[in-house]
Amino acid sequence: MPTLVEIRKALLDAALPHVVFDGWSQTTLKAAVADSGMDPELAKAAFPRGAADLALEFHHAGDRALAEALAQTDLSAMRFSERVAFAVRRRLEIAAPDKEAVRRGASFFALPQHASDGAKAVWHTADVIWTALGDTSRDMNWYTKRLTLSGVISATTLYWLGDDSEGSERSWEFLERRIADVMRIEKAKSALRDNPLRRMVREGPLSTFARMREKGPRGLWTGPGPGRPGVPAGPLPEKVEPGV
Repeated sequence: MPTLVEIRKALLDAALPHVVFDGWSQTTLKAAVADSGMDPELAKAAFPRGAADLALEFHHAGDRALAEALAQTDLSAMRFSERVAFAVRRRLEIAAPDKEAVRRGASFFALPQHASDGAKAVWHTADVIWTALGDTSRDMNWYTKRLTLSGVISATTLYWLGDDSEGSERSWEFLERRIADVMRIEKAKSALRDNPLRRMVREGPLSTFARMREKGPRGLWTGPGPGRPGVPAGPLPEKVEPGV
């Protein structure tokens, strides 16, 4: 019997040709089940929420490919801003062969009922990048870094979808400008670190968030993973535990 990972891959591969015409929909999922010869019950186990889980699997497959690519790339000669730009660009290059599927995904996750999943997916990409770049922050910086990078990823992706320049050169220039904006913000934050008022806030309300993340109380997310309330979920589990 195939594993859930194998089932999802087979269905995603079969679905991509249909996404161009029918988007990320139940129609596409049904066509993928038929084309792959998959048992419908296995498909339901692999994608319990149907088209939404299928679209998320496409996104997370790209994130897995990105993590592997970054692990195999020597980034030591790059400045930190260049490493971030390289990672975002590499993520879009991975998606380039299925650009229309990305476009359909942007429309799908713009719908109110799927917007939360879309935000979580982009956050997951930002987390993959920061983790690959060696981020070890344990305080509010952990959140602000991913929030800021999520904005860069979203803006650059939308620009890239409408870019018809040779080799997407205008998109990479746009990305560099967004990264430069972020670096200016980081410099401003650095200049405020010795501000007495900031220390008062940091040692007061903000310290609570830092302690919560470090202690990881029940129900609070302490790292990537699915189903933990209040924060972005990660990819679907590779297996379903009995009784879950």
